[in-house]
Amino acid sequence: MSKIFTNKNRSPLLSREREFKLALRWQKHKDEKAMHELVLAYGRLVASLAFRYRNYGLPTNDLVQEGNIGLLQAIQRFEPSKGVRFSTYANWWVRAAMQEHILRNWSIVRTGTTAAQKSLFFNFRRLKLKIKDSNSIYLSPIKKQQIAEKLGVTYDDVDTMEGRLTGSDQSLNKPLGQKSEEQWQDKIVDKRPQPEELTLNKFDSQTVRTWLRNALSYLTEREQHIIGQRRLKDNCLTLEELGQELGISKERVRQIEKRAIEKLRQILLKKAGPDFANTIFGDI
Repeated sequence: MSKIFTNKNRSPLLSREREFKLALRWQKHKDEKAMHELVLAYGRLVASLAFRYRNYGLPTNDLVQEGNIGLLQAIQRFEPSKGVRFSTYANWWVRAAMQEHILRNWSIVRTGTTAAQKSLFFNFRRLKLKIKDSNSIYLSPIKKQQIAEKLGVTYDDVDTMEGRLTGSDQSLNKPLGQKSEEQWQDKIVDKRPQPEELTLNKFDSQTVRTWLRNALSYLTEREQHIIGQRRLKDNCLTLEELGQELGISKERVRQIEKRAIEKLRQILLKKAGPDFANTIFGDI
């Protein structure tokens, strides 16, 4: 297979008719000679696109190899009967193969997971140079918003991409300075709750449930039922549904509910004070 990628630039360009015949021979008869002639003729397309993507810090030879894979994929899927030139069709496959290779290898952090983000990655530098109006390394918020609107991404996407394209991957174990023993990972803030906070939160939750359970015991049976159906369930009943169940009007249900809530509030105010009582009633 490696032979078909040698001396690419010496192969002549193909006419539309010759291109159609070669593609048809490959499609119908799997004629390898026809396939080789197509690949050799458009090897220069691969080299041209690889040169275009040379500024992403990856070896050009690797880009060429990935482009060759895209070219072979194009040959496998090309349908001559559609009336499209093979060069036009192959251009898309070659670019897609190179771009995927760049996104996989440009950084250890995954970049461009959506079509819009991929477009941002490969168009950001061009647009930045086009609209940049100062000598600053970074764009102003207004310019970032312009790029976001043009490419159909969020402002945060543009802001993050600018930081990643401006900098490079750094090891978290890298020292902060030549004489410092501290590492970058020492400066990362752990935003997770501390064990003490988790224990305290769990205790508070248990306390709330205990106090609420005790407060409910002071209500009448009907009041407990209405509060339970209206406030303590995921799928709460409406006033009208409860009224039909209890044989009273929905307005009467509303009055009983209001009175029961006020009872609970007064009980919990005595036990925990206004701040804690309001927190509990925010969850009821």
